[in-house]
Amino acid sequence: MEYHKLGDKPCSSHLFFAILLVFVFIASFADAAIHFHQFVIEAKPVKRLCRTHSTITVNGQFPGPTLEVRDGDTLVITAINRARYNVTLHWHGVRQLRNPWADGPEYVTQCPIQPGRSYTYRFTIQNQEGTLWWHAHSRWLRATVYGALIIYPGTGRPYPFLMPKKEIPILLGEWWDRNPMDVLRLALFTGAAPNVSDAFTINGQPGDLYRCSSKETAVFPVEAGETILLRIINSALNQELFFGLANHKLTVVAVDASYTKPFTTNVIMIAPGQTTDVLITADQQPARYYMAAHAYNTANAPFDNTTTTAILEYKSAPCSAKKGQPLKPIFPQLPGFNDTATATAFTAQLRSPYKADVPMKIDESLLFTVGLGLINCTNPNSPRCQGPNGTRFAASINNVSFVFPRRNSLMQAYYQGQPGIFTTDFPPVPPIQFDYTGNVSRGLWQPVKATKLFKLRYRSQVQIVFQDTSIVTVEDHPMHLHGYEFYVIGSGFGNFNPRTDPAKFNLIDPPRRNTIGTPPGGWVAIRFEADNPGIWLLHCHIDTHLPWGLAMAFLVENGVGELQTVQPPPLDLPQC
Repeated sequence: MEYHKLGDKPCSSHLFFAILLVFVFIASFADAAIHFHQFVIEAKPVKRLCRTHSTITVNGQFPGPTLEVRDGDTLVITAINRARYNVTLHWHGVRQLRNPWADGPEYVTQCPIQPGRSYTYRFTIQNQEGTLWWHAHSRWLRATVYGALIIYPGTGRPYPFLMPKKEIPILLGEWWDRNPMDVLRLALFTGAAPNVSDAFTINGQPGDLYRCSSKETAVFPVEAGETILLRIINSALNQELFFGLANHKLTVVAVDASYTKPFTTNVIMIAPGQTTDVLITADQQPARYYMAAHAYNTANAPFDNTTTTAILEYKSAPCSAKKGQPLKPIFPQLPGFNDTATATAFTAQLRSPYKADVPMKIDESLLFTVGLGLINCTNPNSPRCQGPNGTRFAASINNVSFVFPRRNSLMQAYYQGQPGIFTTDFPPVPPIQFDYTGNVSRGLWQPVKATKLFKLRYRSQVQIVFQDTSIVTVEDHPMHLHGYEFYVIGSGFGNFNPRTDPAKFNLIDPPRRNTIGTPPGGWVAIRFEADNPGIWLLHCHIDTHLPWGLAMAFLVENGVGELQTVQPPPLDLPQC
């Protein structure tokens, strides 16, 4: 792991400081590196919970390799598919400016990499630093195909907080005691909800509270007094999580690779797709302390109620009196599974550390209802209609249940001018207005299946209000926008009121993110400028909801000139 020291205090001379900035910029550009990697995607035996499974891995590792780069560096990653499934890789949170071909969602910006084939992702990190991650973007392969993507500041640029003594990536995951692809396949056949996971994991290990797991529990040794940066990633497939560390305060300094005003908390809530950087100081009695995570559940639905653990171990911690055995770790106090008040209080504290450049002249004001639905069956309760009351589960945005194409990817069809793959008539507001979080008529529960995109003019300023609905159940839906970061300017419970709620928007220092959850039975508002041409997927990062249709895509038109235009596709781009 690489560490970065803070520079000296700034000189009082403005001229000297300006000259220094110029040299730092030039040095950063000159020092930009190209990182070449080969990711071999193949099945390997992985043993968890007493059983060995043939698990899809990258380079035989679970979780996959950690990528470490600096802002300005370029990555060239050749993905070689030796698995039996189609696969793509997504670099979650990377802007991919003018380069949708490297973004990765299957049938959106590329056709999948078929078994026995390969594809090389080439992209440059531009003005981003912090914790991101990468994962498969094909069905449920990301259950085991994922890893950290750490972007350090450019050469000569310090962190905006005290230098940590060490850094530890913390990848929170979910584990099924069976093939996750089979779990999904069964659910898509029956129309019912998939089975919940059997364990949560920290860096691939379930921890001490699960069978056959305590010998492999992740242990992080620390020296008393040192400060540690935890780079926490929720790579779980379907579950928001509460995370805490016994007896230690967590100082939040960044989310989704954007710095925040530091604040201290005992617990964080982190949704699938999100990252949170926290500083901890080893200032407690030398001992062993559990870090732990369990579900934050907002839906009226079954969930995995187990708890994953890892151990922060002071190197000076004494042993127990029993034959030199280590002391039993101290356990943190985590909120209840349905503690929305704690989750809301946590997210409400997130602020940008500076005055944010929030779009103010809105060109496109969109209201997107997000939630579940049910498809009625002509033969209820048949083997393919095992959802509630003999239906099939679905999900939608503005009553459109997104259908991924199969003949070509959206971006390839757009670039090639191929008709018949998608339309651009996605509704900007719900087709029918109703009491979104009230008692919704059953006549509104069935969405329409379609492949609809919404067209945005280059550099248009966009506001989206995501409105949760109570159809089937209210739920926190973590919405992820590919190719963009956005400002989270407001949220609330109940139905969004366009007359009164905008007065409460934070347009001064809202946090910047790439994934944001809708409060259960509530709404959240975001703003961004459409400065990245291409087709960009917007979807719920609960992977159960994605094949059900909780997605749409923006078609951002080219601007003027080469620097505002999508670059040509690479020659090895997979074909469908």
